Amino acid sequence: MSLLKTSLHQIHVDLKAKMAPFAGFDMPLQYSSVKEESKAVRSNVGVFDVSHMGEFFVTGPDAIKFVDYLITNDFAGAELQKAVYSPLCREDGTTIDDLIAYKLETERVLICVNASNIVKDWNWISSKTKGFNIELTNESSNYSLLAVQGPKVEEIFKAIELINDEDGLVYYSAKELTKMGEKVILARTGYTGEDGFEVFCSHEMAKTLWSKLLEKGAVPCGLAARDVLRLEVCYPLYGHELNDTLTPLDAALKWTVKTQKDNFIGKEALTGLTSSKRLVKLSLDKGIPREGYNILNMQDEVIGVVTSGTMSVETGKGIALGLVDRNKFPENKLFKINIRKNNIEANYHTKAFITGGHK
Repeated sequence: MSLLKTSLHQIHVDLKAKMAPFAGFDMPLQYSSVKEESKAVRSNVGVFDVSHMGEFFVTGPDAIKFVDYLITNDFAGAELQKAVYSPLCREDGTTIDDLIAYKLETERVLICVNASNIVKDWNWISSKTKGFNIELTNESSNYSLLAVQGPKVEEIFKAIELINDEDGLVYYSAKELTKMGEKVILARTGYTGEDGFEVFCSHEMAKTLWSKLLEKGAVPCGLAARDVLRLEVCYPLYGHELNDTLTPLDAALKWTVKTQKDNFIGKEALTGLTSSKRLVKLSLDKGIPREGYNILNMQDEVIGVVTSGTMSVETGKGIALGLVDRNKFPENKLFKINIRKNNIEANYHTKAFITGGHK
């Protein structure tokens, strides 16, 4: 089966990006180096092509009510033109995906889902529409999506006239606006912990924007840097910290499960539930933890597994997220990570490895 290509594929090839398969797409892993790209996002601006993500639109009188029923977080109570991060769960509380729902208008909602779960999510969501006065459309192939992240993003967006002060785009807000002669959805969201925007637009506009952003000093960034950046601020990734067998509570996402809501899919299972896992944040002074490595206590007993691991560009240390069995969580909070034949003592963190600079 041949790989799908985003509208910017040829641009990535021309920039000599290292390409690799991801969620059925041929995607840029890196352009210069993970270090350079990560540092650009933390200190300047980086631009990512994330057009492989999925876009579903819910329209009609019951749009908000329907999305509020679908997801565990409080969507109905969010202000208009706000974004809401949430797990999407089954009746038994297990996690189908995590997503962002954008309340664009009272009868128009955008749901952005992970690329690897587009078909699974579409099948699930479309099976739940009965009794709601809505129309559900899958517009994933009609939109390109650029994630532009970093402390200088607002300055650059104003320079290319993509935003102005009157737009009022504060953190986790989203608006459909007319820019450069066409409609575009601008959301002040991202996956790096830095200030940034995600731009949902036509394929042609994406090419124009990419060119303008690079002219103003934005650095093209690949998925490898994106993974390091999200791990440094401890954002979960579906298929790692979340999967089909885990509940949001297992991944320390209890704050996204609003059991006081009238009704949502999974409410009964999640109400009063105690997680079977505890998410841990660990770092190593020497060595790089990788997904699948065992987490041990000080008696060298296996108590969990690394779900994501990498070398942090910002801290210069190996960092990891992992899931530990709740009933085996050590009271002394002392951990080791097994790397090949060595059990290496790890540093336990109560907060993210770094604090991003989002607004």
